[in-house]
Amino acid sequence: MKNKVICIIDDDPIYQLLINKIIAMSETEYDVVSFKNGKEALDSFKADLEKNKKMPEIILLDIEMPIMDGWDFMTQIEKSLSGKTDQTAIYIVSSSIAYEDKEKAKTFPEIMGYFSKPIDSSKILEITKHVTKGE
Repeated sequence: MKNKVICIIDDDPIYQLLINKIIAMSETEYDVVSFKNGKEALDSFKADLEKNKKMPEIILLDIEMPIMDGWDFMTQIEKSLSGKTDQTAIYIVSSSIAYEDKEKAKTFPEIMGYFSKPIDSSKILEITKHVTKGE
């Protein structure tokens, strides 16, 4: 088990499978955890923090999901985990190319970037290098 974690929050099982393979092929030093929606992820993060476990280093977040979408997830992160995500880099990875979504992403200081699906191994390496430099 590696110590660093990339968290995928996306309701599309095919995309989750694809991004898991891309991360594995990019030979990063990261393990991958996946959630189908923002609520599952948020509940898991809260439970982990209660057990003194840390937040993932990287979150790849979809916008359009059932139960709790990416924007609601970001709002809840700010409300309930404020100060606990300082070491977490959040990236939107969405099929949306809407200008409004890209602008909305800029309103959340925790969001480090916005990428259109699908992302490839070069983007994964770019993200992990950026996060590693910030350590």
